[in-house]
Amino acid sequence: MRTTIFSTPIITPILRILALTVLKLCGWKTIGTDLEQKRFVVIGAPHTSNWDFPLMLSVVLKLRLEVFWMGKHTLFPFPFAWLVKWLGGIPINRAKSHSVVDETVHHYAEHEELIVLIPPEGTRAKVNSWKTGFYRIANNANVPILLGFVDVDKKQVGFAGFFYPTGDIEKDMAEIQGFYSTKKGLNAENS
Repeated sequence: MRTTIFSTPIITPILRILALTVLKLCGWKTIGTDLEQKRFVVIGAPHTSNWDFPLMLSVVLKLRLEVFWMGKHTLFPFPFAWLVKWLGGIPINRAKSHSVVDETVHHYAEHEELIVLIPPEGTRAKVNSWKTGFYRIANNANVPILLGFVDVDKKQVGFAGFFYPTGDIEKDMAEIQGFYSTKKGLNAENS
């Protein structure tokens, strides 16, 4: 994989200290412990604001993870595409018909270490149901799902633990969403 914000010498440690200092000064607490495993899908929810990304980024920096994240292709405009990719971005064109799930599963097969962050809502706006791509990727690649969250009420951002897909998507999605039912996003009306 390519060099990102999470693996750039000198810059990464400085950003780690800066991110944790800013969070502490703002009263936010990061939740999560060092992870031995470096091959999984991370979901980040609720995804209700552009500020979710810097909050989650701070936890990723704290735990020294190298994370790639999927975002709509319009977030990668010229001449800034290199910067967004350096931040770990993978452009996804949702208007074109292609198999993001199959492509991502293929990447997991090719790499011993790969962490991909996917917001299950697929947007910051309020949705009636989550997209299931993250689940299908994890299930087909035989990797766990790390439950990443933002909770504005408790001023917490972090990782709760791993969920191992069973293949029963309805049952598993209900269990995963049950965990998030108590989490409140930065824009609560979009949760």
